Amino acid sequence: MKRLFAAALFLCLLCSSALADSLVTNGGVSLKETELPYSTEEDAAPKVYFIRDISPDALVKAYEALGVQLPGKVGVKMSTGESTRSNYLRPELITDLVHLVNGTIVECNTAYGGSRSSTAMHRQQAKDNGLLDVAELDILDEEGSMEIPIENGVRINVDYVGSHFAAYDSFLVLTHFKGHAMAGFGGAIKNISIGFGSSMGKVWIHSGGTRTSGSIWGSQDAFLEAMADAAKGVNTAMGDNIVYISVLNRLSVDCDCDGNPAEPDMHDIGILASTDPLAIDQAAIDLVYAMPDSGSLRRRIERQNGLYTLDVGERNGLGSRYYNLVILDD
Repeated sequence: MKRLFAAALFLCLLCSSALADSLVTNGGVSLKETELPYSTEEDAAPKVYFIRDISPDALVKAYEALGVQLPGKVGVKMSTGESTRSNYLRPELITDLVHLVNGTIVECNTAYGGSRSSTAMHRQQAKDNGLLDVAELDILDEEGSMEIPIENGVRINVDYVGSHFAAYDSFLVLTHFKGHAMAGFGGAIKNISIGFGSSMGKVWIHSGGTRTSGSIWGSQDAFLEAMADAAKGVNTAMGDNIVYISVLNRLSVDCDCDGNPAEPDMHDIGILASTDPLAIDQAAIDLVYAMPDSGSLRRRIERQNGLYTLDVGERNGLGSRYYNLVILDD
């Protein structure tokens, strides 16, 4: 009860504050709102909350700013990391938030081999990475797949997620934002599309909806379209019972699915939170592109046509690219 009262008081204070005119990142870089092209003061735009601190308390503060109490059985969707060297979100950072929502860490097996291609291997890697000390782990596709329909998909009209997806009442999507060798960047959209996809579903998305087994390689733009469509399916299926938090730290050009990622060569930025997956990814992209030391990551994103994912998300109704940025730092 005390926590709920504190959260309500915090939100009341927040409502009286102005939207951001400027912000300071975790690495001490000052950015103006005018450098963030999709930031707007339009009331209809979804809010994206920003805090420069990257700490357990800051994660909790970002979640509470959303004013959402996730109901029932809560899954915390996050990457468990391909190796101990991967830049997955560390247990010491996420434990307080996962415990606050009484969450179960959820993930699906990979479709490309590696250390997480089977449930037993995946569970061992999560243990090695310290995540089993945080909460229970549910490999959602341990018992196969289930279908989720997609309305107005640009590329696909059905998504294949792990069958245990149906056992959860709500999801906290906890994303480490970074680059990605195939998608250009890995944000909330990738986390709920490829991330929730069963092994079969991952092939389906990567192939642009042409197959459910075999090679994951296919047309790049078809893959990006299918990824945005799959995200639309998951987000629509959950309605109001899904929220998004993205941590912009250790911004490598490589994904957490890379067991030996490139060392980051840019400063950390902070934490974002929203109820809109497209808005939070657009805000993350805006912040990255505004950073003076983000050249390597920007080149990785553009090499893979990664920004096209945001275009497709706007076309298929996933969410809004425009957002109100609210600064939570004192």
